[in-house]
Parts: sequence; structure tokens; C-alpha cells
Amino acid sequence: MTAAAPEIAFRTVDQLAVEGKRVLVRVDYNVPLDDNGQITDDTRIRETLPTLKLLLQRGSAVILCAHLGRPKGQPNPKYSLKPVAKRLEELLKKPVQMAPDCIGTATETLAKALKPGEILLLENLRFHAEEESNDPVFAKALAGLAEVFVQDAFGAVHRAHASTVGVATLLPSAAGLLLAKEIFYLGHAMENPERPFIAILGGAKVSDKIEVIDTLLSKVNALVIGGAMAYTFLKAQGISIGKSRVEEDKIDLAKSLIKKAQELHVQIILPQDHIIVEKVDAKAPSKATTDRSIPDNWIAVDIGPNTAKAITNLLEKAKTVIWNGPMGIFEMPAFAAGTLAVAEGLAAATKTGATSIVGGGDSVAAVKQAGLADALSHISTGGGASLEFLEGKTLPGIAALPKN
Repeated sequence: MTAAAPEIAFRTVDQLAVEGKRVLVRVDYNVPLDDNGQITDDTRIRETLPTLKLLLQRGSAVILCAHLGRPKGQPNPKYSLKPVAKRLEELLKKPVQMAPDCIGTATETLAKALKPGEILLLENLRFHAEEESNDPVFAKALAGLAEVFVQDAFGAVHRAHASTVGVATLLPSAAGLLLAKEIFYLGHAMENPERPFIAILGGAKVSDKIEVIDTLLSKVNALVIGGAMAYTFLKAQGISIGKSRVEEDKIDLAKSLIKKAQELHVQIILPQDHIIVEKVDAKAPSKATTDRSIPDNWIAVDIGPNTAKAITNLLEKAKTVIWNGPMGIFEMPAFAAGTLAVAEGLAAATKTGATSIVGGGDSVAAVKQAGLADALSHISTGGGASLEFLEGKTLPGIAALPKN
């Protein structure tokens, strides 16, 4: 059975005439590699399979383009997409040709010879500086390889690059199934959420999430703030935070955001207890505080059990939840309990009918670590892109697509 795209405001791949045509698909194959060049997480490759299978079933010749790492506009074997071609072959159980470059005579020859049902993966787009500068000549060369363009790289649509914006203006274009799913879930949450609507934000810095917090305050019923960024907010309330991380230059901003929440009648949930250590070390002895204040010379590394319980109680009533950022230093198992409790609470809420959306690399990693990825409504594949979407920004790679 062929997958169908959810209904969004933009044209989707299932509305395009692709039969017998060469289709250029922008995918996000910026996967993590180990020191031996082996892929350590193939999620981004797997997420593109529904779009690729749809195109292959409909008799398209598929040309894939992507970037990997930061090669700084120069060819660099360390950032070759060859390991991706190998993994994609295994997942699709069919050959994937690897082009020597993303443009040029040899690549053109391979692209033009491609038959329906065949796949060609272009070499790293960022081996050319023209990709990131959205150079029109480079975009034209890419577009010249195909007859139709499908944008399926949500992780790259917040960049105005040749492969995200330039090509979309030169060929009949549409959103792939993955991009359509991202727009559908994030768009509904921001425009027409079922309520109560709760946002959970974590991570290290308030400065990374200022615009998201500001935008979400006018949309959510409750906002949970955890992770290191919570301690800037607690200090803004005059609470002792010991040696926990704080952004001194953001304390006034935290005060103004708390005031805005009060004016909008939005509940803000900050840690009411903490797991603390004298030194950030996986083997350091830790203890839970009895209240919000942290003794001098101690550092908070996770939310405490009372906070975790307060968050899971809140989730029981939720109908829409967005989660971006861990509650503590979850990479260290000793300090992961708070983040994992949120993941479990979110899975339980989803089971009883809530729509749950997780974005941002660390929170996605936490959900996978808890073995709960399949228990949630949607896991976003784009960290920076999902944050900018939640901030209400126009994402150039989406804006370049034709509307329905």
C-alpha cells in the first residue's frame, strides 16, 4: 500500500506527476559517523524510505542530494556520502549508485542514463561553497539533472541554500512525505492545538530558547522549564542555586518572561527539587534536595523526583505536548532519571489520546534511550528547523514550495 501525505497548505509528492520522470529529492542524510566512518544512527535515512518507495513504485528515476558535516566548500573524503549509499542499499534491498560529485559531466551522464526504478545518490552538496550561498548557476546545474524536485529534508529547510530554495524555483516542486508530516504535526500544534497544550523545554541555555519561549507563551496553557536553563529562571526569582549554571546576562529577561506568563495566565513549572552533586562527574555522589534552593558549592544535574512527578501529573491531563530539550545531564545515566520520567509520562499521555511531538537531538536521543520512540505521535528530524518553526519563523525551504 502506497503511503499518502497528510493534508498541508503546500503541494505534496503524491500530487506531482512523477511517472517515468527523473526526480531530484533533497534528503537529510547528515548522519553521525564514528572514527571509522561507520554510521552510528541511521534514523534520518530510514525516515526518507516512505517517500523513496512511493517514487519508485510510481516509476520514477530517483536522484538524491544531501550534505554531510561541514566540509567548508571543499571535497573531503571524511565527509563523503558513500557510507550512506551502502546503508540505503541495505534498507531498500536494491542497488544505489554513487555519483562522483553532485554536478559536472560525469554526474550528468549518470543522471541522464538513470532508468525508472533506479536510484542515484549525489556526492556531498557542501563540497561546493556555491550550495550554501544559494548560487544560481549551481542551483541550475543541480536542477538540470532532473525534471521534478521533491523537498524532504526538514533538517535543512531553515537554510536558504541552492538545494533547498534555488532548485525549488526551477523545477515543478513538492514536499515529500517526511516534510509533510513535520509541517502537519508542528503546524497543528502551533495553529490549532487540542487543549490543554503543554510545552516542555530543557537544555543548557536560555539564550538558545528565548524566541521559542516568547512565542509559546502566547499559545500554551502551561510551560515546563528544565535543564540548566531553569537555574537562570530560579535565580531571577531570588532562589539560591549554588554553583549551578546560570546566564547572568539573561536574568532580567527571565524575569520579564515570568511576568509575561503571569499576564497571559500561563502556568510556568520550574524545578521544585533537584538532584545535586559537588562535582559534575558520572561517579560523583549525588543527593536530592528537599526544596527549590541549592546549597552553596553544589551543582544541579537533574530535576528531583517531586518535579518529575509534578510534570507527569500535568501530562496526564494534556491533549497536545511539545518537548524540546532534556531535564538534566541525561547522557550520564546517574543523572537521567528526570528526563526518562518525562519520556515515560509523554508515552503514557500519548496512549490516552494526546498528540506528542519531540524535537531537538538530545530529547530525541532520550526518547530512544528509553525505548519509547514508537510510543509517541511524532519525532521531529530537524533540531534547528523545528526550533525555528516553533519560533514562528518562515523557513525558506518550505516557503519556496508551491501552495495548494
